[in-house]
Amino acid sequence: MHQIRYFISVCQNGSFTRAAEECGISQPALTTAIKKLEAELGDPLFRREGRKVFLSPLGKLMRPKLESVIEDMRSIEMTVQDYKLLERVPLRLGIMSTIGVDRVSQCIASFQHGHPGVDLEIYQGPLEELLQKLQADDINMAILSSPEGFDESYRVHPIYRDRYMVIFPPTHRLRELTAVRLADLSGENYVDRLACEYREIVMATCADRNIELYAHFRAERDDWIQAMVARGLGFSFMPEGAITHGGVSSRPLVEPEVSREVSLVYMPGRKHSPVESAFIDEVDAFSQSQRANELN
Repeated sequence: MHQIRYFISVCQNGSFTRAAEECGISQPALTTAIKKLEAELGDPLFRREGRKVFLSPLGKLMRPKLESVIEDMRSIEMTVQDYKLLERVPLRLGIMSTIGVDRVSQCIASFQHGHPGVDLEIYQGPLEELLQKLQADDINMAILSSPEGFDESYRVHPIYRDRYMVIFPPTHRLRELTAVRLADLSGENYVDRLACEYREIVMATCADRNIELYAHFRAERDDWIQAMVARGLGFSFMPEGAITHGGVSSRPLVEPEVSREVSLVYMPGRKHSPVESAFIDEVDAFSQSQRANELN
């Protein structure tokens, strides 16, 4: 790279002497470096006429290419500098599609305000799809919840617990209750949330307790579930953090209580970039505040 810089300087200054002064080295050292470059390329880059220096045919051919090399190197140096300073650095974050945006967005917004140079990319999808993206290094980390937890092939930072609620139309009889037992729901019209990771657990509990639930409407998307509940089609189960529709009412599910752990998950053994380490610190601080709120 030094040889290329010296070559470009001679081209711009038209003089070995002025190029040596610009580069801060002696003229013999610059001349030696140029000769080494010419030896590597196999032909002279300059021809001299008295004190004047002109590009040779090879020099004319190589100048734009070597100038491009210098520009690329400057771009690389800027990229490295930005990376270290967390400026214009990408962070690819997966968020499971059943996790509500309200609480998570608080953490992400706080991180983005503190690190405005980071380019944050969000990928949504089901649990298994995001785990595959983590393994393939298509995303840096993910915010997930799994009924079975995560095995030792993943590193897990718990963020908050998300209790399950029963949602229903505001005029429903359940509005008179402060909490809802599964037994209170037997025979009620039910809106089935197919994407719920705890769906099978709730259904098995209902079967064990002889509680009959039959859904006339089923959907995977939470917005559709909440919209249909608001339209009076029945009740549904929903994590508290996922409730976003202003047209539904909700009460905690009890007997049994059901909650999920929402966590930041990433692959162990991979060296964290500065931006990834900064995001983990942000999540840990947010998690502490959430735990404090839960205790209060």
